[in-house]
Amino acid sequence: MAGLAPELPLSYDGTDGFKLLKSFTQMVKQNFKMLILTNPGERVMNPEYGVGITRYLFENFSDNTYAIIDSRIREQVNLYMPFIKIQEVNFQGYAESANTLGVRISYAIPQIGMRDLLEFTI
Repeated sequence: MAGLAPELPLSYDGTDGFKLLKSFTQMVKQNFKMLILTNPGERVMNPEYGVGITRYLFENFSDNTYAIIDSRIREQVNLYMPFIKIQEVNFQGYAESANTLGVRISYAIPQIGMRDLLEFTI
């Protein structure tokens, strides 16, 4: 079966060669996560692309830091993925590791009636 894009990280699949994303919801979620994790300057020919959330990892987490990250996420989504409507961004610090940050972003794509949640820890 044909796919829309390779699933990252790349891994081998006996059916398609490399594992492939086979739905638009999977592809949007992967591209959204890449937008958040990419540092500005990493993407060739597009130095402004990316939130670079890992740059904030060693900051003192406070409401101000969370507001800056939230603003940066929304700015980048509006610029590079304007079809996504962010509903809520939540942050969770972990007591056992002061240098770990959990991020939960609920979003929707109204044009196709999709709602999803992107969760990851840095």
